[in-house]
Amino acid sequence: MGQLSGAVAENSSGKKSDAGGGRESAKGVAMTLSEAIREVIRRMHLARRTEEAYVHWALGFVRFHGRRHPREMGAPEVVAYLNHLANERRVAASTQNQALCALVFLYKHVIGRDVGELESLARAKRPHNEPTVMSREEVRALLAQLEGPYRLIGQLLYGSGLRLGECLALRCKDVDLGRHQLMIRRGKGAQDRPALLPIAVEAPLREQLDWVAKRHAAALRAGLGDVDLPDALARKIPHASRSLEWQYVFPASRICEEPGTGKRVLHHVHETVVQKEVQRAAVTAGIRKRVSCHTLRHSFATHLLERGADIRTVQALLGHKDVRTTMIYTHVIERGPMGVLSPLDRA
Repeated sequence: MGQLSGAVAENSSGKKSDAGGGRESAKGVAMTLSEAIREVIRRMHLARRTEEAYVHWALGFVRFHGRRHPREMGAPEVVAYLNHLANERRVAASTQNQALCALVFLYKHVIGRDVGELESLARAKRPHNEPTVMSREEVRALLAQLEGPYRLIGQLLYGSGLRLGECLALRCKDVDLGRHQLMIRRGKGAQDRPALLPIAVEAPLREQLDWVAKRHAAALRAGLGDVDLPDALARKIPHASRSLEWQYVFPASRICEEPGTGKRVLHHVHETVVQKEVQRAAVTAGIRKRVSCHTLRHSFATHLLERGADIRTVQALLGHKDVRTTMIYTHVIERGPMGVLSPLDRA
């Protein structure tokens, strides 16, 4: 098979696939656009969520322009699509910016040329939203409504200030009970950092680790026990996928096939499952706020600052690159906006 020249390719079954990427694999077989993007992203060791987002926006861009090949288009078509997202679809500024990053990546790293100057680009307005923060009483009420491993996950989100993805990606080796510390591997920005391990969760966390060890031992006896590994670790350490240290602290209930290899492996519990449990718990607890998993992280930072923690320390615990990101929590501390007490409360 030669290289794909059009925007719509035919696969071996005769069905239409997505746009051709104009690239060939090591075996000389032409790849679709999504396959080409995935190959480059995996070679650069970017996050799986980045891969899915970039493929989504690249294919959306191609479909918007009548399935024309990206090589036949350039800056005017990119601007037209991004303006469509902002003006017709009314997407958030962060969503439009993600689409822009995806298309710049497509042209620079997959097509092999710069996209050019994006003149007349209508940028979606970025609203200034203050983070939603729960009181300590609301946090306690929420956690009390969570059950099983979901309560422990909620306690870590609040007690350690973790992002949901960081919490679910924890492996057994990342938990150091002796030093009261968690090690966050490849957090946002692919950075490692230590995180607090609250003493209050050490007992239930030890029970969770013991349960994971027993489950893993049973899986090994059944000829299973493989877990998905990052990047090329499976080739560097062939037996790592079956070692206890690489098992997830919060494993999924079922084994699934690994994309690309077809190997049966165990992943961590899916994010949407935890998100639904937290939202259900908030409703049951009667919390009249829009609560998500990230609200627990917001509450962690705000409550630390209210107790007098140094903002640079909070920045490091949250994994923020810029202290200005951490500064948003100074606006929502319990003393009111800007830390000012109302004169009515002094009267």
